[in-house]
Amino acid sequence: MKYILFIASFNAFFFLVLLLQKKPKLLHDRIFSCWLFYLGTITGIYAFTMDSFFQTPLFSSGIIALFLLHGPFLYLYVSTLTHNKQFKPKYIWHLLPFIAFILYLLIASSFPTYAARIGIDHVTEGTTHPPILFLFFLGITALSGPIYFVLAQRQFRKTKKSILNFSSKDIELDWLGKLIPVFGIIWTALMITAIIHHVFQVFSMSFCINGLMLSLSAFIILIGYFGLKQIGIFISNIHEESIESVIETPAAASKLIDDELEQCYCKIDDYFKEERPYLEPDLTLPKLAESLNVPHHHLSQVINEVYGQNFFDFINKYRVEEVKNKIVDPKFHNYSLLGIAFESGFNSKSAFNRVFKKFTKKTPSEFRDSQK
Repeated sequence: MKYILFIASFNAFFFLVLLLQKKPKLLHDRIFSCWLFYLGTITGIYAFTMDSFFQTPLFSSGIIALFLLHGPFLYLYVSTLTHNKQFKPKYIWHLLPFIAFILYLLIASSFPTYAARIGIDHVTEGTTHPPILFLFFLGITALSGPIYFVLAQRQFRKTKKSILNFSSKDIELDWLGKLIPVFGIIWTALMITAIIHHVFQVFSMSFCINGLMLSLSAFIILIGYFGLKQIGIFISNIHEESIESVIETPAAASKLIDDELEQCYCKIDDYFKEERPYLEPDLTLPKLAESLNVPHHHLSQVINEVYGQNFFDFINKYRVEEVKNKIVDPKFHNYSLLGIAFESGFNSKSAFNRVFKKFTKKTPSEFRDSQK
């Protein structure tokens, strides 16, 4: 197990080095950097001290306190994917339970008699019960993970929806959406196991701690794997422009009425027929709104209400039609399917295959074969 922890710790710091070279770094990049440093540190420390972990109760309790940071880091990272401005003071609230737990342990260390009662293992005969306040902090630690995983999952849905209404570029966040519930379930199960250990004195505390550390190790390896596949995580930004202004625009600020909706719809339709802006891989809602000379919230309203789509699907449906036309065009018979996809505005093979099948119910190769 030590080797797994060392590998995970090394990976965390390796990915951190990659992330530190990314320019420019947005708010979610900085939070991700702190998160990777935290993951690498906690797994590395435990790998070095696991043999004597339970022999120093105050130290082991401090490591347990670090578990209070994993959930907030996940939640803040997901939350700030669409908010790239400065760190907000309200984010500090998420760190207060950890700070309070550490301060409690530091103060307790000044009173040897009191500190001797602190221990994360269950109470056996002849030993004194842990202080109520210490048990309170352990309870908060047990609840923190499950609560934050639920909050992160809810925030992820909002974040993905916001990005799909902003950019036509494929942002592969599904890996994050899958990791959140999977590790939420594992984390919760291990916390329940720890509670059962304390109440019924079954299992062992080392089993619970080892399980939590192994789950963190797996989390590090998986976010690194998926992060490297989604190049924007470690190398280039998910999007160059902040979408915060798009998200925060009040929907009822100045909505178009029926005649205005029709006029804006016609303007969009004519522009797409003449200029074919969907061929630009990095097309975003603000860029298109600027080209059309309409407010971005009006453009968003037309796409959502008239076309009944988000911005991502709206643009990529045009790209799919462009691909279909090029497949049957003799000029493009020497092009590969991927070459045609790039010529039509797609930015990745995975996005092309997924979107094409979504709109045609066929893979690109199946569609091409059917045209022969």
